[in-house]
Amino acid sequence: MQHRYSRRSAALILATAVALPLAASLPANVQAQELTPIKFVLDWKLQGIHAWYYLAEDKGYFAQEKLAVTIDQGDGSAATVSKVMAGAYQAGFGDVNAIIQNASVKPGAAPVMVYMIYNRAPFALIVKSGSPIKSLKDLEGRTLGTPAGSAAGRMFPVMAGKSGLDVTKVKWTNVAPNLQEQLMLKDHVEGAAVFSVTSYMNLVAQGVDPDKDIRWFHFADHGVDLYGNGVMVSQQLIKEKPQAVAGLVRAINKGLRDTLADPDAAIAALLKREPLLNKELEKRRLMYTLKTVMITPEVLAAGVGDVSDERLARSIVQVKDAFELARQPAPSEIFDGRFLPPLAERKISAK
Repeated sequence: MQHRYSRRSAALILATAVALPLAASLPANVQAQELTPIKFVLDWKLQGIHAWYYLAEDKGYFAQEKLAVTIDQGDGSAATVSKVMAGAYQAGFGDVNAIIQNASVKPGAAPVMVYMIYNRAPFALIVKSGSPIKSLKDLEGRTLGTPAGSAAGRMFPVMAGKSGLDVTKVKWTNVAPNLQEQLMLKDHVEGAAVFSVTSYMNLVAQGVDPDKDIRWFHFADHGVDLYGNGVMVSQQLIKEKPQAVAGLVRAINKGLRDTLADPDAAIAALLKREPLLNKELEKRRLMYTLKTVMITPEVLAAGVGDVSDERLARSIVQVKDAFELARQPAPSEIFDGRFLPPLAERKISAK
């Protein structure tokens, strides 16, 4: 993302603020007091798509930045925004489109994205491959399911608006997050608005071939040019502790790049926190996510973590129009690229 000031200069200032080493003679209890505590909330229960945070923790990347990061599970990527706004967390992994909605009505309170991870929003609508729903227009008169407050459900009108679908003719049913695929498969609902990176592997776990047994309507394939999940922080944290924000982004960036280099090590770090997870399933989920929503031509060119100014502006307009927001936030209210490491540290290659 381009800025009027020098990102390199800003990065040097921030790096200097966090790079002063602690005196070796300080006792351990004093060193511990020097760590900045950050409460970080995920978008969902532990999955392979969260592995890089724990790999970063195990490798000491947070500690190197003088951060004491506590990572909690979440209950929705849009809910991450609400939790940061409420002050329960200073940072989290959640949906940039929910930031746009909240920034429209509470510009001084909405968190700011500082490191984009899902370059392509993983929103999708799924139906069984044998369903008579073969186009988005066929959804009219149908009953769809999605968890209350889910980002996919909230963003459905964006896709509908681009496709000529009358949203007033679609009935929605709130379903439990862990049952949405199962209820669709058993015909309790005719389709489900989901996070593709979660649902794909949930279907695999239920013995369904998601490539053959399911028809996918990816929002990104139907005129929705949105970004997805990334690392967001509170405006208060940016104002009071910018060096901590820069350190958090650097540590996560290192963990993500290490995950790309060694996915098995990342999954091992995840399993240390939740041994009951299926190792092979979560690795497959991780690799599916990397392939479908993270490693895109834009990311290969601009590095992981950044956004395109023009695309972000377009996505803000899409969200504003779909939700009839009274105010259109500026891109600078949604994404702040000052804390990104240099491109050389964010550059990745196609696998």
